[in-house]
Amino acid sequence: MAEEGVVIGCHNVDQWNEQIGKHKASQKLAVVDFTASWCGPCRVIAPILADFAKKMPHVTFLKVDIDEVETVAQEYSVEAMPTFLFFKNGEVVDKVVGARKDDLHACIVKHSGAAAATAST
Repeated sequence: MAEEGVVIGCHNVDQWNEQIGKHKASQKLAVVDFTASWCGPCRVIAPILADFAKKMPHVTFLKVDIDEVETVAQEYSVEAMPTFLFFKNGEVVDKVVGARKDDLHACIVKHSGAAAATAST
């Protein structure tokens, strides 16, 4: 299973396929951060996402740089950064666009169950 408590970077299609494949085999929520190195708001939200990962080990956190793995970003119609997609059982169940900490936290809690509600923001 994917590492707990960290944001896992997917730097190529093979890494993406491996990580999303692990996720599909689990019942865990996966939060995928589509980001870019040149994106200011992405750099602002990155440490917040890392903090969520530490506080919510029952959720898988992945990071995809749209310039490194452009085909995956295109597959999910990512047009703005950061875009967070929420996967359950391999299917997208929700989306947050922008560095919106409160919306991101609410979406994680909504889709991961009550256990996430105890993690402070």
